[in-house]
Formats: sequence, C-alpha cells, structure tokens
Amino acid sequence: MAIFNALLLLAQAAVYFAVMMALLRARRVVGIGVFMCALGVMHFLETYLASVFYIELPFGIVSPGSTVLFSGKLLMFLLLYIREDALVARQPIYGLLIGNFLIVALVMILRNHETIVVTGGRNPDIAFVDEMGLLMVWGTLLLFIDAIAIIVLYERIGKWVGGNLALRFLICGALVLTFDQAGFFLALHYVSGAPWHVFIGGWVAKMVATVVYTGLLVAYLKYFDNEDSWLTNRPFRDVFQELTFRERYQNLLEASIRDHLTGILDRSQYDEKGPGILARNLKENLPLSLLVIDIDHFKLINDRYGHQAGDEVLKLIARLLTENQRAGDHLYRVGGEEFVLMCERLPVEGAISMADRLRKMVERFSKVYLPEKVTISIGLSSAPEDGRTLEALFKRADLRLYEAKKGGRNQVCGPSRSA
Repeated sequence: MAIFNALLLLAQAAVYFAVMMALLRARRVVGIGVFMCALGVMHFLETYLASVFYIELPFGIVSPGSTVLFSGKLLMFLLLYIREDALVARQPIYGLLIGNFLIVALVMILRNHETIVVTGGRNPDIAFVDEMGLLMVWGTLLLFIDAIAIIVLYERIGKWVGGNLALRFLICGALVLTFDQAGFFLALHYVSGAPWHVFIGGWVAKMVATVVYTGLLVAYLKYFDNEDSWLTNRPFRDVFQELTFRERYQNLLEASIRDHLTGILDRSQYDEKGPGILARNLKENLPLSLLVIDIDHFKLINDRYGHQAGDEVLKLIARLLTENQRAGDHLYRVGGEEFVLMCERLPVEGAISMADRLRKMVERFSKVYLPEKVTISIGLSSAPEDGRTLEALFKRADLRLYEAKKGGRNQVCGPSRSA
C-alpha cells in the first residue's frame, strides 16, 4: 500500500505540473490571471489536507496537501517570477495573503449566526473551522515568507551556481521547503498534537517533491522549451524591493513605457528590447524584418490643419498598425512621425507584402477619417542579410525609406525591390 500511495503522489505531481505549466505557457493567449486563479483556488484544499489527510509512504507519514500541492505552488511562484518578473510574481503572493485574512475575518462574523438544521444530522463544525482558520493564517504567513524567500534566494545563489537552472531550482526548493516544514509542523503540533515523526516524513516527502518537480522542469525544457530563455540575472536588491513594494516613486515613473499620444511602445523600449529580439531570432536561425514607417508630408499637415489634426493622424496610423500586426510583431514610435515595426519569423518577401498592405490601408482609411488623404512611406531591411545588429538594420531600412521618399512617396522600398 505504501508503494501504491507513492505512485499516486507521483501521478498527482505530474498532473499538477502539466496543467500549471500549460497555463503558464498559454499566459500570452488566455492571460496570466488564469494561472494565478488556478494557484489560489487550491489553497484551502492544501490547508485542509495538511491538517487532516495523511497517508503512509515507505519513509513515513505524509500529507498530499503539503507534499504535492503546497510544494508545487511554491515552485510555481518561482517559475512565474522567472518567466515574468517580480512585479507580476508578487500579485498572487499578496493576493493569497489578503484573501486568506479576509476568509478568517468573514468566519469570525459567520460564527455568530444562529444556524438551523436543513439536512438531518448535519450541523456545522465550528471547532473544525476555528482550527482551519488558525492553520490557514499561519500557513498563509509562511507562504508569504516562503514565496519571497525562494525568489530572492534564486537570484542570490545565481553567482555561485551560474547558468544551471535545474540546480538553482533544486537548492532553492530544498532550503525553503525545509524552513516551511519546520514552521508549519510547529503550528500543526500545537493545534492537533501531531507526532514528531510526521515532521520527518513530511520533510523527506517535500525533498522528494522538489527532486520530482525539478525533474519535470528539466524534461519540459528539453522537449518543449529552451533553457537559455528561462535564465535570469536580476539585481538582488531590486528583486527584493519589488517583491516587498519598496520601489521608489521615480522607479514607478520610469516604468511607463508607452508613448503618451499613441499608446504604443516608445523609443526607449525599442532601444532596450530590440537588440534582444534580434539576437534571439539570429540564434534560432529565424528571419526577422524591420520596417521603418514615416508619414509623408507630416509637417504640411500640421501647418495646414494645426497640431491637433497632426495628433489625430498619428493616433489613426498607430491604431491601424497595431490592429494589423501579427502576434510576433513589435511596434514602436521612435520619432515624431516615424514608427518601427519589428517582425519576427517574417522573411523579406512576406515583409514587403505586409508593408504594401499597411501602406494601402493607411491611404484608404485616411480618406474616410481624416481631412485629406494621408500616405506613408516604408523602408525595409531583413536579418541576417542586411545586418546582424539593430543599428545596421535600422540604417539600411532608413536608407531605403529615403529612396521611397525620393521616388515619389507612398511607396515601399525593400531589399529585393524599389517601388
């Protein structure tokens, strides 16, 4: 029976990991909130199982709530941080803390009700709710500390462990889950008188769970993802400040990355993110096209109709470009009337076709929504043929934009053609 129980726990861990990783992987499509809700809804079940549901394994008595669900959740916090950042990871951390305190507050009010029996012999067990409430408060406080600690520790040991993601994952999980097991068992021992051998069995189970989840992560990276894209090296102090809401006001101001007029990403984001996007595509031997888009005779529009009309032109074109970009495209406003569109996985032929479509669309829509027809000119370059740096690609695309302007405007100039 003990062996059978162990196999069932392995099956639970595999299902948990598979579902949560699928939600994390699909966050760009379904939203990160789905992943966070899935983490949150299991917290009560984790606490319930950890307090009353125990099984026998070859090495001791354990609870599936602590072994599979809690250990998995803590490691999922770390994975969320690795894939996103500290600002995103702290949302479910603080959400669980506040939500569980809210549950306790509501239970304190609910216990004052005069209840009635609706089904025979089924009365509410307020004593059990009180025990659960104490364990939930303590468990949530521990989770709050654990979640911050595992992320901070992950960055702290990076300089010693280096690029070995699995080893960093394993060390962080083992240390923090050891601390958690000691902390939660003290409360469990106080509330329910759990024997000390439960502590030993639970600790061994959490260490095994850490190894299992690390193995599942390694398998995932090998068959479904690239380990290099998961490695982070963020400053330790900055991570701690973001996780604990200690950012300075100036940092919050600097986090504004959108152009205030058009709402698209601004020049700073092009300078910061563009080189990494290009490097990733070059490393994976994927084509990347860069479009430099300029509004024709924009100064005349401002002079003739005023700057408010000019702003409307900018907003319309930004909206059209945004609505017609693909999932792998990145749009930036890099100058007054100049935009850059970086298109991942798009070879030059497809980029020229796309540029022509955008050009015609702007001309057609401007006749309807603007005082007069507005056109754009586009210069196009492609990596790696036109260069392997962002500066080289932009320079080549900008030269072709000049050719399009010189040739009469409302045209596209690319590597294989001048229109």
